[in-house]
Amino acid sequence: MVLHALLLLAVIIAGPASAQRVGPNVPGDFDYYVLALSWSPSYCEAEATTADRLQCGGERPYHFVVHGLWPQYHRGWPEFCRSGQLAVPEQTVRNMLDIMPSPDLVRHQWQKHGTCSGLSAESYFALVRRARERIAIPPAFQSIDRHVMVAPQDVENAFRTANPGLPADAIAVTCDHRRLREVRICLDRTLRYAACPAVDSRACRLDRAVMPPVR
Repeated sequence: MVLHALLLLAVIIAGPASAQRVGPNVPGDFDYYVLALSWSPSYCEAEATTADRLQCGGERPYHFVVHGLWPQYHRGWPEFCRSGQLAVPEQTVRNMLDIMPSPDLVRHQWQKHGTCSGLSAESYFALVRRARERIAIPPAFQSIDRHVMVAPQDVENAFRTANPGLPADAIAVTCDHRRLREVRICLDRTLRYAACPAVDSRACRLDRAVMPPVR
């Protein structure tokens, strides 16, 4: 009885962690994509001296930038899939810097997520760009000149208004302990909106979060 109880307890404890990643990590074998749009000022403020200097210390200020386009399972996600293409061509890296303003970010996203898409690096990043162009950033978030407190639900509603047809079950707003960090939008392989309850379950639970200014 004691052993049985301990095993049951281990399963209960392991459950949420094991649910983070379920699947074979085979390139092209996934259910949908998550387009992660990062609020760049939150990243720069949170990471401080370790933040990427091109993104946070350059002349161009950034608002929402692409963190990544992530293949997802209905439960969990593949990552670091085996691929015949390990490196991203330098021209492809340079071509992405207007929406992913860090060469290291571009390369890391290919290694961790792009390799699981079943696409070449060139085709994957072309898809990343099309996904970004699919989503309109609400005007209110294109220039913020001071720290503001926002309700994550209001941010979600603004994105849904700016993108007619975006359903509530295909978008999630995330935060850390105080800052709004990302807007994540779920898309199928043809970049149509896709329901993603697992992504929504990890949405921000704060009533209000800080959005640092664009500068």
